[in-house]
Amino acid sequence: MLTKRQNLMETIKGGNPDRFVEQYEFMHFIMEVPGGTFPQPGQTIKNEWGITFKWPEGQIGGFPVHDEEHKVLKDITEWQKYVKAPAVKTSAEAWAPAIEHANSVDRTEEFVTAFVAPGVFEMTHHLMSMEDALMALYEEPEKMHELIDYLTEHELAYAEELINRIHPDCIFHHDDWGSQKSSFISPAMFEEFFLPAYKKIYGYYKANGVELIIHHSDSYAANLVPFMIEMGVDIWQGVMTTNNTPELVKKYGGQLSFMGDIDSGVVDFPAWTPEIAAKEVERACKNCGKLYFIPCQTQGGNWSSFPGVYDAISAAIDKMSKEMF
Repeated sequence: MLTKRQNLMETIKGGNPDRFVEQYEFMHFIMEVPGGTFPQPGQTIKNEWGITFKWPEGQIGGFPVHDEEHKVLKDITEWQKYVKAPAVKTSAEAWAPAIEHANSVDRTEEFVTAFVAPGVFEMTHHLMSMEDALMALYEEPEKMHELIDYLTEHELAYAEELINRIHPDCIFHHDDWGSQKSSFISPAMFEEFFLPAYKKIYGYYKANGVELIIHHSDSYAANLVPFMIEMGVDIWQGVMTTNNTPELVKKYGGQLSFMGDIDSGVVDFPAWTPEIAAKEVERACKNCGKLYFIPCQTQGGNWSSFPGVYDAISAAIDKMSKEMF
C-alpha cells in the first residue's frame, strides 16, 4: 500500500495510485506559524493591517467591515498614506512552536504544509472593499500595480522566513478569484495585475525547495486555469462543479490537478446527511476519474462548517476507492 504522500504523487503525475486521495489527508498543516489574526465565531477583531473583521454568531464565516469608519484604504491614489504592512515576525520565540511541530512530522508519509491566507487579490479588497478594489483596477491601474507590488513584496518576505524556519514541502495558499459562476475579473485583467505577482511568489517557493503549490479558490475559475499552470500551481483546490471538473481533468490533466467537485454548499449545511455526502462523492469520483483528481469538499481546509460532514465525505471516498480500485 502506498503512503499518503506516494499516493498523492501517483495521482497528480498520472501514475498508478492504489486508491483515491482522501481530501486533505496528505497535508500536515503547521498552524502554529506566525501569521495574520482571524476572528472566531461571534468575534469582531482588528488585524495587523488594521482591517476589522466581523464573524456574526450563527454564520459560517467572517468578512471585513467596510463602512467609512472601518475601511483601511480610503483613497487608492494615496495608498501609501493608508496601507502599512506589519513587520514579519522573526524571533526564535515566535517560531518555536511551528518548528517543533514541523520537526515531528514524518515527511515520508505526509507533506509539511504551510497555510497561507489571504492572497494578493483578497488583500486588495480586504483593505478597501470589493467594489473599490474592482473599480480601482479600471480607474487607477498604475496605483493598483503599486499596491499589488507592495503586497507581493511583503508576502515574499514572509515566504523567506517560512522557508528558513520550517522548510515546508507544500504551500496551501488561499485567494478566492471568483463567484460560483464567474471570475471576479476578466482573464486579460487577471493576467495584467495578478499573474506577475503569483509568478514571483510561487516561483520563489519552488526555487527554495517547496515541492507542491496548492491554490485554494472555491469558485468558478476555469477561465484562469492556463494562468494557474503558468504561475506554477500543482493542484487547484476548491474546484466547484460549475467549472465542469471532468472536462478540466480531460483538458489539463498532467499540467494541473483538480481537488474538489464536492460543493460544500450542497453537503455541508444544517440538515446534511451521510446519504447526501455519499451521493455527491460517488458522482464526483465516477465523473472525474482516478488521475489528476482529488475528491474533496470545496471548503478551504480539513474541517467542515457542521460537525461530521468532513468525516462522512472521507468515509464515502474510502468506499469509492474499494469499489473503483
